[in-house]
Amino acid sequence: MGIVNTGVRRRAQTATWIKGFCLVFLLALGGFAGLSASPAQAQAFQFNSVTIEGNQRIEPGTILSYAAISRGEAVSGAELNDAYQRIVNSGLFETVELVPGGSTLVIRVKEWPTINRINIEGNARIKDEPLLTLVKSQPRRVYNPTVAEQDAASMVEMYEARGRLAATITPKIIRRSDNRVDLVFEVVEGKVVEIERLSFVGNRSFSDNRLRRVLETKQAGLLRSVIQRDTFVADRLELDKQLLRDFYATRGFIDFQTLSVNSEFSRERNAFFVTFSVQEGQAYKFGEISASSVLPGVDAQEFLGVTKTRVGQTYSPVALENDINRMERLALKKGLTFIRVTPQVNRDDRNLILNIDYVIERGPRIFVERIDIEGNQTTLDRVIRRQFDSVEGDPFNPRQIRQAAERIRALGYFGTADVNTREGTAPDQVVVGVNVEEQPTGSLSFGGSYSADSGAGLNVSFSERNFLGRGQTLSFSVTSGTDSTSSNFTFIEPAILGRDLAFSFRAFYSVTEQDNSFYDTRVVGVSPGLDFPVSEFGRLGVRYSGSKDTILNVDAGTDDGTPTGKPLNSPILLDEVGSKETSSLGYTYTYDTRRGGLSPNTGILLQFGQDFAGLGGDTKYVKSTAKAIVQTKVMNEEVTLRATVEGGAVHSLNGNTTRLTDRYFLGPNLLRGFSSRGVGPRDLETVNQDVLGGNMYAVSRLEAEFPVGLPEEYGISGGVFLDAGSVWSLDNTAGAGGVEVDDAFKLRVAAGVSVFWDTPIGPLRFNFSKALKKEDYDDEQNFNLTISTQF
Repeated sequence: MGIVNTGVRRRAQTATWIKGFCLVFLLALGGFAGLSASPAQAQAFQFNSVTIEGNQRIEPGTILSYAAISRGEAVSGAELNDAYQRIVNSGLFETVELVPGGSTLVIRVKEWPTINRINIEGNARIKDEPLLTLVKSQPRRVYNPTVAEQDAASMVEMYEARGRLAATITPKIIRRSDNRVDLVFEVVEGKVVEIERLSFVGNRSFSDNRLRRVLETKQAGLLRSVIQRDTFVADRLELDKQLLRDFYATRGFIDFQTLSVNSEFSRERNAFFVTFSVQEGQAYKFGEISASSVLPGVDAQEFLGVTKTRVGQTYSPVALENDINRMERLALKKGLTFIRVTPQVNRDDRNLILNIDYVIERGPRIFVERIDIEGNQTTLDRVIRRQFDSVEGDPFNPRQIRQAAERIRALGYFGTADVNTREGTAPDQVVVGVNVEEQPTGSLSFGGSYSADSGAGLNVSFSERNFLGRGQTLSFSVTSGTDSTSSNFTFIEPAILGRDLAFSFRAFYSVTEQDNSFYDTRVVGVSPGLDFPVSEFGRLGVRYSGSKDTILNVDAGTDDGTPTGKPLNSPILLDEVGSKETSSLGYTYTYDTRRGGLSPNTGILLQFGQDFAGLGGDTKYVKSTAKAIVQTKVMNEEVTLRATVEGGAVHSLNGNTTRLTDRYFLGPNLLRGFSSRGVGPRDLETVNQDVLGGNMYAVSRLEAEFPVGLPEEYGISGGVFLDAGSVWSLDNTAGAGGVEVDDAFKLRVAAGVSVFWDTPIGPLRFNFSKALKKEDYDDEQNFNLTISTQF
């Protein structure tokens, strides 16, 4: 029993073929020498019987059918060789011999063994399961070396797709009893072939660093052992070329081309140098925008009125597509079917503008016959179907189908999602085909956390974005820190009745020992809500919130060690100790142009919301909040500028007063440079001088983010910021000793620098700040580490 390399076996098989062919040739030559008087007869054999030897599993009739030699008929040497080749090519035999003996032909065969089991050895980076899915060789079937070689080649391709171009896989067999073998694939994975350098040639408007951020492929950097996108995958370069085209097109470069992509192996053969050669062309702007139509009852100017593009705006195919969508939606509202809007583009190369004429015309009368969905094993069909604006029987609109394909891919449920069309049962019918490949959508994580506000903590969380294949989100998390414990449960149904109407339910519980304060809070509650669109960029969310808010562990004593015997805590805080229930209805309107806006470099987020408490419960108030964020990129998109203004006000009703759990507090998440609950009205006549919060707050934040000269693959950039804000106003200002608490507006200002680090565990932000304007009793915080959120 030993290991036999299939390459050696294949050479032995080839030698057997040559041996058989030579034998037939010599026999034919001998016959010709003995029967020189009849050349035709000298090259022929005639067999009255055929004997088969060596077969165990294969029936003699099967072998005879491959040989195709008839009894009593003349057989030439060439025909005998053809019979030999047919038996060999059947793939059933390891060796084959044809031995003519007078009127008897002896066929000796040695059958290939049966596969007992299949093993993969030496693999660490890729587990057995994904590799075995590529193997066509099967246990309890005849071993075929050709198939085994093909299996090895398929597995090598999987390794190459993951950047291990040096991987080799060798199939070998181990002989067992009863003509059985174990098939073993020996894997030598080799090292990952990384991309040492990504560079560009021909780019004038944008730097290499900016273009690298566009690509899916990344350079190898400090975290090369963690980041997988720095491995060289040839197929990914096609996606990168498309990403570059899209990037330049949305910035007006309509003639952009990727001329070539050169991939060179390093001398050590452990890295690639990839160079994109591009031709940018010129950036164009929108010129004259017009609309025309010859259809009766269609006012072209009315359709032109819904467009958003304007003269002088940078040309973008996205803006063009959005205008067409608006005009076609208007046609549907007016009851017009099969309306197509075709943009006629007139280039003015001298002035670098594109004049657009939207031609409103009637398209072909084609209907959607049906939508076929394949590949979804878990995800329900309806989750995919609701991404289509069209259903069976609706007029066919290619643009709507393309948009539906983008929405399906954006779900994140599928690794691949292909949408195509084909002709239906009639020329005016179209079948839309959707072929998807699902990917994991759930996660279970255990980890630790640290923040300057709550200290170290442990957390466990579960999240499923496609719960039971229904497209629902289910998540649960528990976090336990040094000073706090919290748990959250969230359920989201994104499409009630198949419409863009999302239902959410959230339950929460938290117990917190407040930093910089000598009291604790406990909050438990639920909050169901609905969210739906009200305009192209606007959404409205309505919600109900019910909670029980408790303030506890407040000491009512005095410090007898002080000359005046000051109380430990403010009477304002003591009056609020205990539990109260809050029942409120609220809404939030959001206007967001970050996706699908007119400019790819500028985004606006506006939010306004109110909560009305008093529908039952113990508290009665109206709480209003507003936020505005504007972001833009300048200096060839190298520098990001961002401005944020937000504020809020809570007004108690019916003679009630607000509580700590109702009021606003500022910390490093809103006002950098100060600790959590570090600013605001305080009762300075107490020992603890607890921050009491305020009924109003306002904050303004200005910041810039820019490269710092480090290699882009490190993911490190810098920033500066300037924050200003305050929290003020109390219903009750009667402090200790009869002294009124100062609850006036007092501005705080802080400035600092930031370091952004894009890591595999998330984008981290390090803030170093200094308070420029503060009160003597404020608590500063010069450093904090947070998870950076993208606007």
